[in-house]
Amino acid sequence: MSDLPSHNDTETPDNIASAPNDELHALVMQSLDDDQAQEVISVPLAGKTSIADYMVIASGRSSRQVASMAQKLAERVKKAGGTARVEGLPNADWVLIDTGDVLVHLFRPEVRSFYNLERMWAFGDDDAEETAETPAPAEA
Repeated sequence: MSDLPSHNDTETPDNIASAPNDELHALVMQSLDDDQAQEVISVPLAGKTSIADYMVIASGRSSRQVASMAQKLAERVKKAGGTARVEGLPNADWVLIDTGDVLVHLFRPEVRSFYNLERMWAFGDDDAEETAETPAPAEA
């Protein structure tokens, strides 16, 4: 017999790696809740793209709140042993926190509505897939 660990069919490297990702996602969601983020949406990306497992989108009431939420989230992720790269902090209109497996976009409300990332990923819009697949009528 081999000393190698046996693996059943359901235990794949992807399943093993997802547990820390879920913990990181929970940490992100709790941090945003603690800091009173508004309109928090989590978009599962697994199977859609390889850039991350989750994308979290949230709003702050002002640039100051967005910057504060971003700084606290980055500190909490690092304290938990993760890494966090922060982009856009000086203006704090749109701040991206890249934790590796969870991407976090923090916006001021008017900037969020302008970029509308939720629609880009067809989250919460049942007609988005139909619209993308239906060709536009030809102009006469």
